[in-house]
Amino acid sequence: MEEAMSCFQQGGEVSHFILGGADLMFPGISVPPEGLPSFQAGQPWSVKVPGNPAPIAVGTTTMSNTEALKAGLRGKALRIAHYYKDLLWASADGRYVPNEGFYDDMVIEDPNFASASQHIDSSEDPSEGKQDKAAVDVSECLTEDHAINSETIENVTAGVSELNLPQEKTTEEQTEEKEHQHLSTEEIDSLLDICLLQALHTNIKDKDLPMPGSILWSNHILPCRPPGVTLDIKKSSHKKLSKWLQSKSSSGLISVKEDKHKKEVMLISISRKHPDYTAFKHHKRVQEPVEQHDNIVADGSSTKQLEVDEIYKPSSHVNPIFLAVDADTGKYYSASEASDVVFRYVEKENLVKQTDKAKVILDATLCDALYKGAVKKGSAYPSEIHKKDLGSTFINRMQIHHRVARGNEVAIRKGAIRTVQIMTERRQGNKKMTRVSGLECFLLDADSLASELQKKFACSTTTAELPGKKGQHEVLIQGGVIENLAKHLVEHHGVPKRYIEVYDKTKK
Repeated sequence: MEEAMSCFQQGGEVSHFILGGADLMFPGISVPPEGLPSFQAGQPWSVKVPGNPAPIAVGTTTMSNTEALKAGLRGKALRIAHYYKDLLWASADGRYVPNEGFYDDMVIEDPNFASASQHIDSSEDPSEGKQDKAAVDVSECLTEDHAINSETIENVTAGVSELNLPQEKTTEEQTEEKEHQHLSTEEIDSLLDICLLQALHTNIKDKDLPMPGSILWSNHILPCRPPGVTLDIKKSSHKKLSKWLQSKSSSGLISVKEDKHKKEVMLISISRKHPDYTAFKHHKRVQEPVEQHDNIVADGSSTKQLEVDEIYKPSSHVNPIFLAVDADTGKYYSASEASDVVFRYVEKENLVKQTDKAKVILDATLCDALYKGAVKKGSAYPSEIHKKDLGSTFINRMQIHHRVARGNEVAIRKGAIRTVQIMTERRQGNKKMTRVSGLECFLLDADSLASELQKKFACSTTTAELPGKKGQHEVLIQGGVIENLAKHLVEHHGVPKRYIEVYDKTKK
């Protein structure tokens, strides 16, 4: 049956989508040098990977070769009926695996078949060498073996002597480094503060907030430590990351808030006018110049950098605070800028509690700004607030907006930014369909993305308007491409990972 049925050849990277239930598209077919073979619409054809003799799927052609050429080899080539690891395969006894090139999620060339072909070809004609893996027919794609240039060997050999290999550290150097790592509790506390201030000056931008404490520690605090020094929060006087961050919040340097759902402390804002911040002299981190290239998407156009910020606008609750410190009530503020406004008011009115510097006394204006309308009827209004809670409470009383910018295109919308939702579900038996929505929030055009994904994944795509949501569309992609799609949106369109939600309804 394998030999009797004609076959299309397609690259191993495309096999992932075929095994996910997608039909075979013309862009995913390897066209032979002699041109597209002759076929009619409705004929049974199989699909193979170059270098592997076993078919991975069977189906019927959707058009003739003449119609395909007129269409510019675009569109659906083969409507897949059955494929490796589908329900029919799973229902059979033994669940036959054709050869070593067949994996759970993709098919590559069979190493045994390739080595056997090379052995036969070399015995017939020693002047012909390796096979071209990208060729359509393995038996017909032999290339002439070129002689190795002797000058190249000499250049490589000469280059080896010029390599600077790292020398092993002596016992004295290792001992010195270990001694350097042993720090007292006071020294660790001081080093923690230095690393935090260095990170706040050099790495952390207001647009990165709010930020989980774990990300702050691993991605920003630890990289700022001196070379050869081990920084362990457990050996500090605080013992825990959350307690250390809360102590910095009490001093007014930063504002943190515990996420009750994630059970983690979040960095909300930074007071960049705090005395500790302004007095700190950070050192510039020297980085080697890196040659940068524009990210190229499937259609050949360059991807512009996407910027996503949460911003806040003063509401009627907090307007008196802004007016008291001569701040504009009509502009948008970042979280740190808004937090700075309320601390400026506290400083102006001298509201820091003298007996407890970590707390702020609430005068009538500040109390109304923070709690008016939020306290249950009959309950008493608070008379003071902890510094670490002041910034986040003040920000929560403002109107949240989000700003998205890509190149010269900027959009400011009311409310928190919505996430991109990617969902895979089963359609028509064991076939999969992937849907992605929420693209408009990140200035992505659904039709353009659909065309781009059609080329990238070699599958059919379409767009549809979301029911009851005028102006919002979703893109439907044939096959289970949920992970690759999320990665593509992050790498090629700059959508932050935290704004992508993935739902796989095919998993039981």
